Amino acid sequence: MAENLLDPITLFFLLGILAGVLKSDLRLPDAIYDLLSIYLLLAIGLKGGVQLASTNAATRVFPPVLGTLLLGIIIPVVAFAILRFVGKFARPDAAAVAAHYGSVSAVTFAVVLAYLDQLAVPYEGIMALLLVVLEIPAIIVGILLARLGRAQGRVPYGPLAHEVLMNKSVYLLLGGLAIGWIAGPEGVAPLKFAFVDGFKGALAFFLLEMGIVAAQRLADLRRVGLFLLIFGILMPLISGALGAVAGRLAGLSHGGTAVLATMAASSSYIAAPAAMRIAVPEANPTLYLTASLGITFPFNLTLGIPIYFEMARLVHSL
Repeated sequence: MAENLLDPITLFFLLGILAGVLKSDLRLPDAIYDLLSIYLLLAIGLKGGVQLASTNAATRVFPPVLGTLLLGIIIPVVAFAILRFVGKFARPDAAAVAAHYGSVSAVTFAVVLAYLDQLAVPYEGIMALLLVVLEIPAIIVGILLARLGRAQGRVPYGPLAHEVLMNKSVYLLLGGLAIGWIAGPEGVAPLKFAFVDGFKGALAFFLLEMGIVAAQRLADLRRVGLFLLIFGILMPLISGALGAVAGRLAGLSHGGTAVLATMAASSSYIAAPAAMRIAVPEANPTLYLTASLGITFPFNLTLGIPIYFEMARLVHSL
């Protein structure tokens, strides 16, 4: 865990948080931030596609996909129950926050891949595919939970489906996955300098900006209350444990299980907020954005990932 805190990737994130806390005028230009996010998503998909093409992982896709789908359904239901019945949240707020915790953070996914690469721990090539699989069901479950028992109001399903299925993260991940799989290792080899060697550097810049953004959410902690602060730390641990068990049962390796546990423990701050704004507009954005970006994201990057790695080690030792 100490090694993760001293990793340059984590230190860049902490540097961004410090800049935000000290009210520095440091910010990445929006165009560069957008370019980095596009690059990271494409690089993740491309790497996963190459791994799929170079192994027989494609013949073992079904169990991990099924396990990931179940996680995308179970986790938001558990989160909703805790928020609604323990935290006494209003139904729309509980459902919206639950959808975020059932969905996934592509940046946290990128960091855990870098963490495993640094430790030389292998993982399956299908993990990028599972990232896409996990992003969607929790959003649907969150909407259903918000609308349950309500006769009034209609969800704009057309715009919602387009937002969920064609949002930037899903499109680029699937596109990169397809390109890597079709081109294979030899076809992608000329792009190694851009999409492999430069990955950690781009991730460091991106996390610098994310640290600044997360620091801006810290001021909202006083408004969301102690319960949400505790929830934002405990819920990832619960979800991570579920992800570790699912990975073990699905036949994933230690590395793959660690990735799935981290994915399960992460919380969306791109796809889910956009979907909730459309489908559950009455939910309070301060609650789900502060929990996801101000509490869980920093926790996972600094302390969570090594914990989920050890969870994976534990379930594989049983």
